[in-house]
This record gives sequence, C-alpha cells and structure tokens, in this order.
Amino acid sequence: MPTDRIDLPQGTLDLLILKTLSLGALHGWAISERLSQVTDALLQVPQGSLYPALHRLERQGWIDAEWGASDNNRKAKYYQLTRAGRRQLASEAASWARLTDVVQLVLRMS
Repeated sequence: MPTDRIDLPQGTLDLLILKTLSLGALHGWAISERLSQVTDALLQVPQGSLYPALHRLERQGWIDAEWGASDNNRKAKYYQLTRAGRRQLASEAASWARLTDVVQLVLRMS
C-alpha cells in the first residue's frame, strides 16, 4: 500500500466530490472510500474536510441529500448531484483542465 499521500490544492475537494456523485448517489463515507479506491489510497479525505464540503455544496444547491439505509442497515445521508451541480461540475472540470495545461507549459519551459 502506498505511503505517500497527496494534499489537495485549495478548492479541489469540491470538484472531486461533484465528479464522484456524477456516477450516482452515495453517503459520505462511501464518497471518501471511492476517492481512496480510485487513487490507490494516495488520496485520503478526512471526515473533518469531507462533511463541511458536503454541507457547503448542499447550501450552494449543487447537491441534494436524503436519508436512507446504508449497506449495513444504518441510517445514512445520501448525496446526489442536482442539475446546477452537473453544470458546476462541467465548469470546474473545464477550469481545472485549463489550469493544469497552463501549469504543464510552465513546468516544461527550458
């Protein structure tokens, strides 16, 4: 298992949550686990960062939440993207792509 963890740049967590939820509704712990799984455990999102981000995204109208039963039959809040959230995801993903392209140009300069 990798030991080098990656710290997220400011504002990146929202993008990752929106992308994760674009694939279907999940509860908070499942979002964190999915991100860890996809990144081979290089990315670990602590609850102290995840839940405030989820609440912020909900206040902004980018995600909705409803209570349901988890796999182990416990009460869990499931989050899903709204239409506004899908638009925000597209916008943030495009901005992220432009930013990383520009950073790559600078890193390649000689």
